Amino acid sequence: MKKTLIASAIAAATFSGAVAAQESNMPTVYGNIQYALSHTNVDGGGSTVDHFDNGTTLGVKHDHEIAPGITGFLKLELEGINADDKAASSGIDKLDEAYIGVKGDSFGQVWVGSDDSTYESAIDKIVNFHEVGTGIGGSYETGEGDLIQYMSPSFGGLTVGGAVQVNGDGDASNNGKSYPYQLAAIYSVDALELAVAMDSNDGGNGYSSNGPDVNNENTYGVRATYAMGDLSLTGEYQTRKDVSNEFGVIGVYALGANQFSLAYQVVEDDSPGASNGDKEDVIALQALHNLSDNMYVYFEGYMYSSDDAAAYTLESGSGDEQTVAAVGGVYYF
Repeated sequence: MKKTLIASAIAAATFSGAVAAQESNMPTVYGNIQYALSHTNVDGGGSTVDHFDNGTTLGVKHDHEIAPGITGFLKLELEGINADDKAASSGIDKLDEAYIGVKGDSFGQVWVGSDDSTYESAIDKIVNFHEVGTGIGGSYETGEGDLIQYMSPSFGGLTVGGAVQVNGDGDASNNGKSYPYQLAAIYSVDALELAVAMDSNDGGNGYSSNGPDVNNENTYGVRATYAMGDLSLTGEYQTRKDVSNEFGVIGVYALGANQFSLAYQVVEDDSPGASNGDKEDVIALQALHNLSDNMYVYFEGYMYSSDDAAAYTLESGSGDEQTVAAVGGVYYF
């Protein structure tokens, strides 16, 4: 899961280093270690405590001038270190992001490789905002690999983007070649940002609570964010016919070195079958404190409920309500 907060923090922290690196044409190395401790309780089903690595990464990025007004860039980010338990770690064994591209003021940017998809960046904000994460996002299927993406420059506050995933010859599981695509438009004016996007879901890998035989209906999403000084409010809605509908709102308030947020999400199962109409919702709280320019700690609480009587399962039982409390710390450079 991408961490929007840590990504923003890393970008800010490495700005001066990036300038120095560009002057010497050397790449910028960055990274972070993320620890979290969580307590999960299922009403009537017991509880559990977990200490885990929450996404420790190590990365490198570089850009250079190809011609006046045209820049080439690269990013490679690795994770899978399992920094909480060296006995369980086999080193850096997972790719998070890897891409190359070109950008310019006159034409925007185009990049190729593995990265957050156009749809995810435009719409699916709430699930990626939290450190531990609510686990409730949109029902779009196109992944973050094999992507060719484009984002235009701003035309009076309007930017448009697109992505296509090249899946090659495929196999029996995805019915041969497929080229799922995404489209998005984002309009910013003063304190308001509006976004609309769609995912064709043509990858053939399936998304359904009822098994592998699923539709390839499009996913559609809309989002609005309004910033009022230290307070920002975001609402999002995502839908896919015969799969699910998701709605969410979040408010974020910055107070000095602190950040507080309150979010609510609900997802409705729209798939054919016995589960049709089942709902799950979650209330999520966050309190975060920046200890320094390179380190912060946080508390997050999640309260889930579901129409499914056995939605949340632990070894000692299951139930339809679940609470999660998590504390964590992040050091980044």
